[in-house]
Order: sequence, then C-alpha cells, then structure tokens
Amino acid sequence: MITKLPKWILWGGAVLAFSAGCVNTAALIGFTNLSVSHVTGNVSFFSAAVARFDISSILFIGASLLSFLAGAILSGVVIGQTSLRLGRRYGNALYIEAVLLLISYWLYQQHDYLGQLAAAMACGLQNAMVATYSGAVIRTTHLTGLTSDMGAAIGNWLAGRPISKPTLAFQTIIWYCFFGGGAVGAFLYVRVGYAALFVPITIVLVAAFIYNYASNHLPEKMQPKNEI
Repeated sequence: MITKLPKWILWGGAVLAFSAGCVNTAALIGFTNLSVSHVTGNVSFFSAAVARFDISSILFIGASLLSFLAGAILSGVVIGQTSLRLGRRYGNALYIEAVLLLISYWLYQQHDYLGQLAAAMACGLQNAMVATYSGAVIRTTHLTGLTSDMGAAIGNWLAGRPISKPTLAFQTIIWYCFFGGGAVGAFLYVRVGYAALFVPITIVLVAAFIYNYASNHLPEKMQPKNEI
C-alpha cells in the first residue's frame, strides 16, 4: 500500500501514461486501426480472425501481440527487476523505447504494417518497465486493471473501510493522463498524421535524460571511491 509517493514516480507515471495514450490513439486512427498498447482487445480481434479463417488478419494481429510480448521481455532483460527504485536502468529502457517509436513513425509513413509492430514493442517495453511500488501495481499503457482497482478502492471507501488515498490519487492521475494523451494524439493526427508520434518520442527522450541525470547524481554515486 502506497503511503507516500516520490515525485519522480508520480511525474514519471503521468508523462509515460500521456505518451502511451498519444501513441495508441495514433495507431487506432491510422491505417492499421489496431491498438498497440492493449492486449485484451487485440486478443478478441485475433479470436474473431481465427473464427473467420482470415489468414492475413491472423498473421498481422498475432505479430502485434507477439511484438508487445517481445517488448516486455526486452524490459526484463534491460532492467531485471519489477519493483520501482531510483538507480535502475529505466533510462536505457526509455532510450530504446524512443528508438522503437522513431522506427514506427518511419514505417508508418511508408504505409508499412511493420510500424504497428515497432509501436507495440515500444508499449510492451514501457508497460513492463513500470511494474510495482510498495505492493501497488503500476501500469501506464492501458487502463482496464487500473480502473478495476480504482473501482474496488472506491467501493471499500463507500463501505467505510480504510483505503490508500495516495494510491487512488495516483491511479486517477494515470487514468486522466492516458486520456489526455489520447485526446492530444487524435487532435494532432487529424492535422499532421503520424508526425503526432513526435510528441511521445520527445516525452520519452526527455524522461530518459532527466532520469539518467537524477540517477547518476544519487548520493552513493557522488561519493569518491577510497584509494587503495
């Protein structure tokens, strides 16, 4: 249960949720018409494609699902831990995510369906990168589980039971930031097309730079090594 939330987690979760919302909306509105940050809905589309024996859809949606999984695997390789802690290699993971989004932009511009796979991999990487803090699960690329957790917390509060208000507040911030990112992504896509992806690309790059700077200036890293 979260009792006090560090600002770096609060701001990091908020901006990454905004970024993911922007990416997902651009993918949905674009020519692929398929989510890159949600697995559940895509699995339903995959099931429907299997039922119709639609081979092209089976291959494309299946590849998108595997790409999200591959991104999560990559996150595990790079970071190696599921609990949030300042000093871990989140900056490296964010730089990789930015590269994947740049690749997806270039491929989308070529009307290449592989752009979907690069964007899905970026979302899988981000979603697995931000996992748990003080026992609370933190996800930034989809809202289903988060909305369920919020609903359960509100229900407990209405029933007079104690809840973690900081956790509920943080989940609410993530919810609205993802929504806001989606709205901005839709607004920009209508006007500049897939160039809307430069908003999340910039966000991720800036977040990576700031995180690495803060991480490299931790007190234990600033202390001089003892000479032998």
